Amino acid sequence: MKKLIITLLFLTVLAAGVSLFAQTIAPEHSSEFYYVNVHLEKVYPTRFGYILMYRKGVNDLGRVVVPNDWFTRAGSQSELITLPKGPSWPSLTVFYKDGEFSHLRLYVHSSRAHTTWGNVPLNADVASLFENVETIHIEY
Repeated sequence: MKKLIITLLFLTVLAAGVSLFAQTIAPEHSSEFYYVNVHLEKVYPTRFGYILMYRKGVNDLGRVVVPNDWFTRAGSQSELITLPKGPSWPSLTVFYKDGEFSHLRLYVHSSRAHTTWGNVPLNADVASLFENVETIHIEY
């Protein structure tokens, strides 16, 4: 019985010690970047940019806007990647550097006939949504 208790105590200490050292990352393998990947419910293209709807919790939808100039200016903050039919997109990957927005990648279906693409009504005033957009805030 004494050997069993000593063996269990030794295995417990060994398991705790291994888990403590497993969390350390060598500086040469770490990065100042981290990302947040969000599955999108709907992508609405407009002449000002994209309105992206994503699931926020169980019953709510969140909205993010990405201006067109983010895709076109030098050193652009955004990349639009069109992909064939698949279950993993549309999605939005937002990259942060040292806790602040750095850039994003928007993965969408190549066919605009796919159900995830939407149309904004012609009389909708969406210009105000795209004014002074400097960063992206994903809310859950």
